[in-house]
Amino acid sequence: MAPAEARSHHDPVHPSLRKHLAAYYDFEHPTHANPAKEQDRGFSGTDIDLVNGGADMRTRDGAHQGSRTSLQVRQVNPGTAGNDDWKAGVFGPSGVPTLRAFNAVEGVTVMGWFKATGPNPALNSNTAAPDDRFGAVGLAGVLSGNSDGHAVRALLEIIEVNGELRLVALGRRVDGAASQTFAASQDWRTLLPDGEWVFLAATFDFDTGAMALYRDGRRLDGFYTVTGDPWDLSGPGPHRSSPTDPRGIKIGGSFPQNTLERNPCDCRMDSLMFLNTVLDGKRIQAQYRLATRR
Repeated sequence: MAPAEARSHHDPVHPSLRKHLAAYYDFEHPTHANPAKEQDRGFSGTDIDLVNGGADMRTRDGAHQGSRTSLQVRQVNPGTAGNDDWKAGVFGPSGVPTLRAFNAVEGVTVMGWFKATGPNPALNSNTAAPDDRFGAVGLAGVLSGNSDGHAVRALLEIIEVNGELRLVALGRRVDGAASQTFAASQDWRTLLPDGEWVFLAATFDFDTGAMALYRDGRRLDGFYTVTGDPWDLSGPGPHRSSPTDPRGIKIGGSFPQNTLERNPCDCRMDSLMFLNTVLDGKRIQAQYRLATRR
């Protein structure tokens, strides 16, 4: 699909976000050499792959004013064990150097626009049971420095918590160590209803251990799922993530290197932002209002 036509010069990013916006994808800027790759509009220059669907994944369904194109991700063959799901991202087995902004970082924010477009969670293509479904729905996140394509440093997703699916922020401060999850109290189907664009954000403060979720600029009530000190914050700070370059970004499911299908999302995504700081509620709300002109 060709890139969207030129629009006004309105900047879709709030000025207070720019210096921390390491990676930003609006899915309207294919690279010149390959339409199956998307240009990074953030400062890191980390272009991503549109995996399995290529340019056909760009869909004329903008999430907000000023946007015309979004990314469609989905499961393709639920009855077949394989790795043909539509997803996006980048993977480097020794780390992605352009993502150094997330190396030894004190905080991360992941946010963007999401619309559920089909049955979630998807049927589990890795088991023989015909009605077995995955236990999570992948949205968007930054991989850890030793990730196999699934393990993350900071992730926004829907996952099973105490036997019930919930919208969560899932973070890991130290590569290979325990993660912490902050889960929204409200029903995830209310937070991400079928056919409706919503603006979601997750923040991860590796120094204090605080995490938060936001929907349409408003902070959500929630709870931590792991007791104790999973991020090992008992010693003197400041505390940072591991001093390693992330192995990539995953969008719409795991394994952006396309070696396995896991937790695919049947949904559309737009204006995905990955920032190397913890945004406060005012700046998240400012970005939401800018996009919606509210």
